[in-house]
Amino acid sequence: MRQYELVERVTNYDPDADEDMLNRAYIYAMKAHGTQTRASGEAYFNHPLEVAAILADMKLDTATIVAALLHDTVEDTEATHQEIVEKFGEEIASLVDGLTKIAKLDMVTKEATQAENLRKLLLAMSKDVRVLLVKLADRLHNMRTLNHVKPEKRARVAQETMDIYAPLAGRMGMQLIRDEMEDIAFKILNPDANKVIADRLARLHEESGDMLREIEVALTKELASHGINASVKGREKRAYSIWRKMERKHLALDQLSDIFAFRVLVESVDDCYLALGMVHQTWRAVPDKFKDYISNPKQNDYRSLHTIVIGPHSMRVEMQIRTKLMHEIAERGVAAHALYKDVGEAKMAQLGVRVPAAESNAYRWLRHLMEVLQEGDSPKEFLEHTRLELFHDQVFCFTPKGQLIALPRGATPIDFAYALHTSIGDSCVGVKINGRHAPLVTQLKNGDEVVIVRSDAQVPPPAWEAIAITGKAKAAIRRATRAAIRKQFAGLGREIIEALLKKQKHELVDKELTAAVPRLGHKNVDDALAAVGRGELSGLDVLKAMGLAVDEKEIRASRRKLTTKKGATDGRLSLPVRGAAANVALKIHAATGAVPGERIVGISTPGEGITIYPIFAQALEQFDQQPERWVDLAWGVAEEGMRFPARIKVILINEVGALGQVTQLIGEHGGNIDELQMQARHGVRDFFELTILLEVFDNRHLNDIMNGLKSRPLVSEVDRVAG
Repeated sequence: MRQYELVERVTNYDPDADEDMLNRAYIYAMKAHGTQTRASGEAYFNHPLEVAAILADMKLDTATIVAALLHDTVEDTEATHQEIVEKFGEEIASLVDGLTKIAKLDMVTKEATQAENLRKLLLAMSKDVRVLLVKLADRLHNMRTLNHVKPEKRARVAQETMDIYAPLAGRMGMQLIRDEMEDIAFKILNPDANKVIADRLARLHEESGDMLREIEVALTKELASHGINASVKGREKRAYSIWRKMERKHLALDQLSDIFAFRVLVESVDDCYLALGMVHQTWRAVPDKFKDYISNPKQNDYRSLHTIVIGPHSMRVEMQIRTKLMHEIAERGVAAHALYKDVGEAKMAQLGVRVPAAESNAYRWLRHLMEVLQEGDSPKEFLEHTRLELFHDQVFCFTPKGQLIALPRGATPIDFAYALHTSIGDSCVGVKINGRHAPLVTQLKNGDEVVIVRSDAQVPPPAWEAIAITGKAKAAIRRATRAAIRKQFAGLGREIIEALLKKQKHELVDKELTAAVPRLGHKNVDDALAAVGRGELSGLDVLKAMGLAVDEKEIRASRRKLTTKKGATDGRLSLPVRGAAANVALKIHAATGAVPGERIVGISTPGEGITIYPIFAQALEQFDQQPERWVDLAWGVAEEGMRFPARIKVILINEVGALGQVTQLIGEHGGNIDELQMQARHGVRDFFELTILLEVFDNRHLNDIMNGLKSRPLVSEVDRVAG
């Protein structure tokens, strides 16, 4: 495309466009990229030019078109941010800067880096959504030319597009871009399936002949006879759309009947419902296949009436009925909103848009993602939550006051509670669905009225994370769990420090502890105390950081001489555990053991009490579908000399004296062997496998023993038994 052609294309829809700036940007970018070439061998400048052309087709403003021309200059040429500011102004420089920061995403090989860059993209687009529009156009052109890159990179980029960019375009309502991205990616990622479906569609097209045109004409005439001015267009569904439906509903290709779809565009919202009534009077409607997205818009602002009818030749066909403005927004999403930013709310309502662009559902979703981002999740968790938000169909539920809450299909009352507010989710203890009490694991259905029962004493149990399916709910549960555990460990750490200071005949002074925190490598007192409670930081180290004289050898030696007292595994002795009722019997899972300093959970069994498991125990998987049995536990302060069971596995080289090395080291470290099993490794004569049930004081004591074993030359591996 030549320089004058781009300018002409923009001024055709925007007579007030800044032609001088468009011309200057064209020349600047062409000179900056100079002799650079792409993988295809063509001039690199063709790429930003094509990106600008895609955005011009969306009828976007001059600044966006200029940013598209310049989007790779700072990243790939000698151009600088300051130079862009001087030549094109702060607004365009800011757009280019936002695009530069997120220019390289690499999901497959560097997931954490990709997650962090996704944060940057969302932050940049939250400040100015035009950053996203340029980025999506950039990715679309890269997908169109993907056949020129190496196969391994081609597959990686296609998967990244399918996972992030296509659904992100869909979330912002830009369905045309999403469809094209998915079609190209599907051909690359699953060429066999794509060919089978494409061949099937070609055969159907031959068999149906002029049937699509026949239905278009018949429907247009019927609508006109009822005084409805409408445009009717038939189409075959896309290959990837068919494949996705086959996967979701577990159908064979021959079982799909609604491959043909018709789009009916009318003048007003009233005409939408009149057209629907006429269609249902003319052809028999398929039960339970009507969806009203005008009354209940999707989260990306999509509005339309959907129905499936038995049309001519007894074929099932899908009908989508919408206004022309609804169609613009369905195709181009937030880009379409820019066209109507100067239209009053009354006119928008008349045309079928009930909210201003600035308050659209797509922007609300973006603000929600910003809330998740700002609440401090790790990049990996943020990527997980974002992908959960990108992929889902919807179910619409209501509060007793009629507030509509859109949730992913399969959502539970826990997701509903967190959708209302984080504090409501954290305090949720029960639910009423349509006036009846129901389990929190119940999957919500369209039209359900949901009442959340709350209690200020409630803390969300970790098991809820497996029940919730929305990113917001999962993130909030994790934060609440971490906060509760941190609080418990900090309390335990304080008790440990106070006990050690008592032996030194010294009282805990918060000022002294605060002054010691920087020397311990922690941000604040609570972090340091929680580390002590978890066994990650020695209480003795805290005392030394406080400037107290401590004879470490004497304390540890006296500890080993203490009379051994086992932490009972049968519930007969009181275990130092918080979170369980006082009259409930406790026992430790025998296959793994559990020691203070490890994160633990309890599984309750009626009539038997609670079994304590370390969080890594594989046996916990069998209780995933029984969240009501999970009990959130934490260690308290153990009595002096109390020992706890921990089962470890040691891979030992089969040489004389090897077993003696193991038992000697355990004894030297003050551990006690309660049980030892030894067997030859199957098929490996030179190694033996020991399973040892140790008795130790806490997690730190256990780690000292395991690290000591790993240092012995005849020991190959040392691991906890996960059960």
